[in-house]
Amino acid sequence: MKKKTDLELTPDSFSRASTLRELMAKAQHHTQAEQLVIAALPQSLAKGTRFVSCHDGELTLSATAATTASQIRFRQHEIMEELRRQELFRFVWKLKVKVAPPRFSERPKAKMTPLSNENARLLKEEAGHTKDKQLREVLEKLASHVRD
Repeated sequence: MKKKTDLELTPDSFSRASTLRELMAKAQHHTQAEQLVIAALPQSLAKGTRFVSCHDGELTLSATAATTASQIRFRQHEIMEELRRQELFRFVWKLKVKVAPPRFSERPKAKMTPLSNENARLLKEEAGHTKDKQLREVLEKLASHVRD
């Protein structure tokens, strides 16, 4: 008995291939447009700025910080003047800048600092004065986490 493979040529697979080609062409066009936009920006603003879209003369950019977005808005006329020299952006008349912070920020892991001897002594003292048995056990357990 023969096994069917996923690589079989069917009319549906041809339409998927043409769709993939279209998507790849759009992605390449978007990348080229982004390179032109980034080249037109002042060097201090280029880092953290991305090209989003350009529809009906409205250019949309995204910046990772609000300060960068404000500076781009402040210098929008000189940026658009530089961009209009490119054939692709010759009809740009409006610039929108959105703030899109990075998705993942690399924060250092919080370090647990060990309990000082003085704080451990105070916790044990408080545990001795409390009437609630469960609270006393928790306080004593916390006091046991003392640094060496």
